[in-house]
Amino acid sequence: MQTIYTDGAANISLIDGVVRLDLITLSQVEAGKAQGRPVGALAMSVPGLVRLHQQLTATLDKMVEKGLVRKNTPQAQEPSVAVLSDEKAPKAKDSGKSKK
Repeated sequence: MQTIYTDGAANISLIDGVVRLDLITLSQVEAGKAQGRPVGALAMSVPGLVRLHQQLTATLDKMVEKGLVRKNTPQAQEPSVAVLSDEKAPKAKDSGKSKK
């Protein structure tokens, strides 16, 4: 299995029942704007997208409970959570296996 790091998705579309997301990383800030660089793509069914949404929502809820992120007041075009200091983030345990 290949691991791809992404800062987000761009060009999300639904065509013939398949949801497609272009995965990007952010780099090179010019004139106050970060540039997105494509790193991969994700394609899934609509039911798969709904399951992924449920899983991500549950994960974010757990992160809120642990104080890792906090929910913001809903505002147009802004993220619904804010990342807090890395100091509160739990340290990852090394299993001795590398992921690729």
